[in-house]
Amino acid sequence: MLSILLLPLGSLYFFRFYENELVQKTELELITQSAAFAAVYRQLINKNHTLLSGHYTPIKPELDLSKQQTLPPRPDGIVLDSPASENLVAKQAGQKMQTILRNTQQFTLAGIRILDENGIVIAGREEIGLSFAHIEEVQAALKGKYRSVLRQRISDQAQPPLASLSRGTGIRVFTAFPIIDQGRVYGVVYLSRTPQNILKHLDGIKGRVFFIALLLLGVTSLIVLFISSRLSRPIRELIDQTKKVTRGEVETINAIQQPGTYELAELSNSFAEMSQIVHERTQYIEQFAAHVSHEFKTPLTSIQGTLELLQDHLDEMPVEQRQRFLDNLQQDTKRLENLVTRLLQQARADALQASTETCNILQVLNQLQAIYKAKQLKLILDDSLDENISVSVEALTLVFANLFDNSLQHKANKVLIKLSHSDEQLQLSIHDNGTGISPANRSRIFTPFFTTRRDTGGTGLGLGIIESTLKAWRGTIHAEPTDIGAHFIITLNSG
Repeated sequence: MLSILLLPLGSLYFFRFYENELVQKTELELITQSAAFAAVYRQLINKNHTLLSGHYTPIKPELDLSKQQTLPPRPDGIVLDSPASENLVAKQAGQKMQTILRNTQQFTLAGIRILDENGIVIAGREEIGLSFAHIEEVQAALKGKYRSVLRQRISDQAQPPLASLSRGTGIRVFTAFPIIDQGRVYGVVYLSRTPQNILKHLDGIKGRVFFIALLLLGVTSLIVLFISSRLSRPIRELIDQTKKVTRGEVETINAIQQPGTYELAELSNSFAEMSQIVHERTQYIEQFAAHVSHEFKTPLTSIQGTLELLQDHLDEMPVEQRQRFLDNLQQDTKRLENLVTRLLQQARADALQASTETCNILQVLNQLQAIYKAKQLKLILDDSLDENISVSVEALTLVFANLFDNSLQHKANKVLIKLSHSDEQLQLSIHDNGTGISPANRSRIFTPFFTTRRDTGGTGLGLGIIESTLKAWRGTIHAEPTDIGAHFIITLNSG
């Protein structure tokens, strides 16, 4: 916002482009004056003609500050050795135009000289009788061609302080306008004028410029304070909340009620959503760690107690009792092994990152059909399953394998699998004919380590692994109420 204050000064550099317009405007004014003087001069030297013939092409300004070379100051006129070269008719016409030129010059502030066909000044101020035929632009005009040039201007007045920024300072526009009638050049209207200088104008009103600058400073300062408070207040509020979370004073960040801008509202909502996810993840890890500790503690305690009994009474213990204790040790060891395997699967599922992979549902089920047929589980596949779905082959295989294993553990011998469409998603229906899930347990089956068959080696992680895997692929799973067996609905994006 403070950079706005530099715009008035920076814009002075862009005034250079505007100065070119001022130079061309000055040239156009000189062309207009030249045309009028040329008409008067033709009338004076052609008294017998009431209407001069001839066709004239309009003359357009041709000066360009970015392209035009600035020539040295105009050379002085040359004194002629032989007055015989003067045109007496032209000289008389020039004398008659003197009053017109002086009166005009008082209003236009232009330097005005009328030259005859030889380039000699016949009307002007102090250079009458001098020859300008050696000057570049006059030479072109004597040949019937209009010519304009920029020349250096030497001024007795001091330059304004910002004059160095301007290309239009210290120059003067010179135009040489040929006086032509019926194809013959009778003379030249030679005019000059200093173009308007915007910097000089600004220097003249610098008091008002400073006042406007101070006014801009005040207004900009108020705007800066207003916007800063509007931006910094919600940011400070957000920082305070993050510090409280760091210190443990609060658990999550709340979205700012008055964020001030759309971007800050998005930032605040993102922080609140991120903190909520982190909080939920932390709670999940804490609960998971507690469950893992409990699940490991039970078989380890049993193993420790059994080993202590065997160590103290191994020699006096009957063979049958000793074998029973050894079997218990082996069973607890297998349970720990199974638990570790499931925990690794759960960890991989939690850390799973989705990709753009797709797979065909029917092809995955066809590969599993032979495996579970050998386990006495029949997979009944619907024709609608020949669809691509947005999930990898490995992930979908893991999901189906865990569900089918659960079906076997609940004494099912067949599973019906169907596919239906819902908007842009696909819904997989997996329905077995096993013992099913009781209404009381239906809401707890996705809780980690919840199982109704812990005594037979169940870990309660199978459905949690499925849920985490599907979540990584933006999918969901839920249990549907049913009178027979277990019925699960899986929702995934179509491939």
